[in-house]
Amino acid sequence: MSLIPGLSQSNSRLRSRAHGVQTCCAVMIALLAAPSLARADIEVRFTESAPKDRFTITNVADCALGASDITIDLAGSAAGLIFDTTGAGAGVEVFQPFELAAGGDYVTGTTATLDGDTEITLNLAELPPGAAVAFTIDVDDTAGSDLGQIRVSGGEIAGASVRSGADEGVFSDGAIARVAAPCPV
Repeated sequence: MSLIPGLSQSNSRLRSRAHGVQTCCAVMIALLAAPSLARADIEVRFTESAPKDRFTITNVADCALGASDITIDLAGSAAGLIFDTTGAGAGVEVFQPFELAAGGDYVTGTTATLDGDTEITLNLAELPPGAAVAFTIDVDDTAGSDLGQIRVSGGEIAGASVRSGADEGVFSDGAIARVAAPCPV
């Protein structure tokens, strides 16, 4: 019992507020001290080569990328790029169908890519740190350039995108795109 009327009630309110502040501080400290969500950085590199162009998908992170779909979409490219997979379609002169070149153990499937398509998806079971998947296919431009339509420069693929789930990256003039995808828990 307090000698000053109402003091006991005020002390109780202060203790309650102090407890609330302590709880809030404890939660903030826990959040700040917790490790951030790990990200699996995926690098996709385009290499122009005659007669087959090459895409290499590499996990450059410290954690494995879980089962996921990687989609390469040429629709936003600076030169209106397309996949040239047959001799009778939208492409020019030389054509090359999709061919898996490396990392086949990680690939569980792909979308059918028809001549003139702008998108291909690879279904991956998992991609450990440092592992890569590569495929060859012919890529032509529809806008015309100094290199002609059958050769593609980094500047021509710039703007094309790579998606993994909701995460997306865009090809630079250096013909490289990076996507940050969550590491499996």
